[in-house]
Amino acid sequence: MNLAVSKDMKDGVRTVSLGQGQGPKATAAINEGFGTGAWIVLQNCHLATSYMPTLESIVENFEANMDTISPMFRLWLTAMPDPNLPVSVLQNGIKMTVEPPKGLKANLIRAYLAYDPQWFESSTKPHTFKKMLFGLSFFHALILERRKFGPLGWNIRYEFSDPDRHISSAQLKMFLEEYTTVQWSALN
Repeated sequence: MNLAVSKDMKDGVRTVSLGQGQGPKATAAINEGFGTGAWIVLQNCHLATSYMPTLESIVENFEANMDTISPMFRLWLTAMPDPNLPVSVLQNGIKMTVEPPKGLKANLIRAYLAYDPQWFESSTKPHTFKKMLFGLSFFHALILERRKFGPLGWNIRYEFSDPDRHISSAQLKMFLEEYTTVQWSALN
């Protein structure tokens, strides 16, 4: 989203989370983006294996339709590694990977840089909020760092992604702001 804001395209981004029955919505969004120059983000492509042949066909026809596609149009795909992702789509696109930083300190710095400074400072209970947010961010960093040890001491691998941390921090702030006392039972 930061790139969209820097390019004055924030209002021109349309996101479709792929999954059951979302293929027609994705196709409609792509066709709309051709004309309007919108940026289309198809999330979780690895979950929509039945849609991948359609996506491959659409991408292969980009060159034939260059005269009707807006120069501002962009198609962004997010996915976990999956053998069902069309090779031609991957070969014709620019690939980026996001890997967690190594070390607790680097993970904490990344977490705090992701928070909007205005949001971070807007709590009516700043002392409690910042202490609890640090605990949450430290827990997130610890879970990410723990991956390198594999199954030692853990029964199952636990995923605690950046969106999970973001949602958890938003809920933390909501519980602190909406109640006069800290709702420990809800936050545990």
